[in-house]
Parts: sequence; structure tokens; C-alpha cells
Amino acid sequence: MTAKIKWGVSGSGGIARRRTIPEGITKARNAELAAVFDTNAAVNQEVAAQYGVQACSSLEELLNQDIDAVYVAAPVFAHAGQVQSCAAAGKHILCEKPLGLDVPQAEAMIQACRQAGVRLGVGFMMRFHPLHQAALKIIQAGRLGKPVYARAQLSCWYPPIPGAWRQDPALGGGGALIDMGSHCIDLLEMFFGPVAKVSCFVNNLVHPYASEDSSVILLSFANGALATVDAFFCVPDNSSKNVLELYGSQGGIVARGTIGQSSGGEMTAYLQETAAGYDAQQARASEQGTPITAGTENLYQSEIEEFSQAIQENREPRVGAEIGLQNQKVIAACYESARTGQAVAIR
Repeated sequence: MTAKIKWGVSGSGGIARRRTIPEGITKARNAELAAVFDTNAAVNQEVAAQYGVQACSSLEELLNQDIDAVYVAAPVFAHAGQVQSCAAAGKHILCEKPLGLDVPQAEAMIQACRQAGVRLGVGFMMRFHPLHQAALKIIQAGRLGKPVYARAQLSCWYPPIPGAWRQDPALGGGGALIDMGSHCIDLLEMFFGPVAKVSCFVNNLVHPYASEDSSVILLSFANGALATVDAFFCVPDNSSKNVLELYGSQGGIVARGTIGQSSGGEMTAYLQETAAGYDAQQARASEQGTPITAGTENLYQSEIEEFSQAIQENREPRVGAEIGLQNQKVIAACYESARTGQAVAIR
């Protein structure tokens, strides 16, 4: 298949309208938008009119259109049912994270796609940030040395909003941890490999809704490295700099503003080629490190182009179902740890 992949969108409001449609599907060189659906008919009509595509009144109508793939951007509680319906209709699916409300839902979605012979990807678009890809190349080349420790931060101010599904764990699977911490966990697994064990704390420090507004996670990786993730719904936006830190036996990589919905931010490497002797003074060099430069590719465009190419080449997408399932298992272990007060192995 070499023609452009024709896309439908389920959940055309929200992130689809803000980012994935204008920056991803309509800009991708191997994709085109054909039809949209949202339970908010007025919003859906606006999106359809803006892009000159078919406005569908139901998921069934969307699946009856001449499309190859569906971007599922509906709330998390709708993911499992919609993905299984798309699979039954023979459509490839890029599903927003998390795949489902829990591990069993994610496994059922994967099984449905396998049985239907369609591709399933998960929307961890931050993997495609040019600076994150540049850092990954540095790590894969061994220039960081043995991975030792990492930190990833993603927080925002998210006050109580009537009907907000992220504030009800029955609808979103949880709060700050599953919504934002999941991105951080996924990035750190891209850099350091699979997580083996977690210890987690969650709380409601500011907001009174049912989902947690505060979360801190300690991750232990299979390779022995450690990491922390902090994700909060109760920190003002401009106060959280979305820091990413990656440390190894030969130096570190520090970034600000790369974790998020844009391709911006800055990243600096502090690397040494050989191991140094012990310095009792523990002196710190005054130089500011080496800025890491990368391309300006939009992460949503890259995400859509890669998934479309996977369909064209009849292969698994780079950010496929197994990555989504692993993330779901880590998140489940985090919530179990928060409930029990014990460290929990990933299983």
C-alpha cells in the first residue's frame, strides 16, 4: 500500500482537535483526514467543517466510511469498546494512552486486534520528540555509560471541573498518575528499558475530586537503574518545568520543557569520555555542558507518519500494543503499591 492512509477520528474534540488533527493527521505526508465522530455533535460538526470532511453521528457510521485507520481519542472509559469495534470493522487503530482502564481491558483490546489482523498503536507521542530521540541515540551509543538514575516530571494545574472524566477513576482509571505519569514512565522505559519493580505514593493534597491529584513513583529497572516520576494535578503550570534527567556512569543529560505536548524545550549533555579518579574536593566544572541540538519535527506529525507507514509496510508500529500493555502493567503496580504501602513487582 503506497497511497495515503485515510484516517477517521473518534473523539474529535479535546486533544484531537487541539493537536493531533491540525499538527498530525493533516500535516502528515502519508495520511489524510476523511471523517470524524464525537459524542458532542456540535463540536464534531465544527471540526468536520473546518477540515472539509465527513461528520459522522455514530462510531458505526464512522467505521462505514472509506477509511484505513481510526485515531481513538475518546475518554479512557470508551477505549476498550471502541477499539474492539474498530478491529471488528477491519480498521487499524492508534489509541490514545492509556489503552484501557486496566490491564484486562488492554489485553482484550490487543487480542481483538490480533484476531482481526489489524495494527494497534498507542499514543505515546513524546517518544517522537526530536530531543528525546537525540538523547536515546546517545544512550544507545554507550556515551552515558551504565544507566544509573533518571527523573521525569509532568505536572499541571487541574482544578475541579464538573463532568471531567480524568477526575473520576471509574472513567479515567485514576488521576495524575495514569494521565501524566504514564507518559513519564513510558519515556524512561524507552531510555533505560523495562521497569521491574515500583514503589508509589498518591494523595489528594489540594483538590477534592475522587482521582488523585498527587503522585510520586520510585522505579527500579531490570538493568538495576533507579528513577523517580512526579506527576501532579495541583501545581501551577508555570511552576512545573517538566524536567527530564538521565544519569549514567559517564555523565548526565538534563532537559527542561521537552516533556509535554510541544516539540520545544532545551537539553544539555554533561558527558565524559573516560572514568575519572576520586576527587575529594568534589569540584564541579564551571562550564555549562554541551547543548544537544536536534531537528524541528512535530511530534504529532511524526507519530501519525510512523503509524501510517507501519500500515503501508504491513509491520508492527514502533509504539505498538505491547508498549501500551507494559505501561498499563506498570501503572497497575503503582496503584497497588500506593494501596498496600509495599513495593510491587511488574507481572
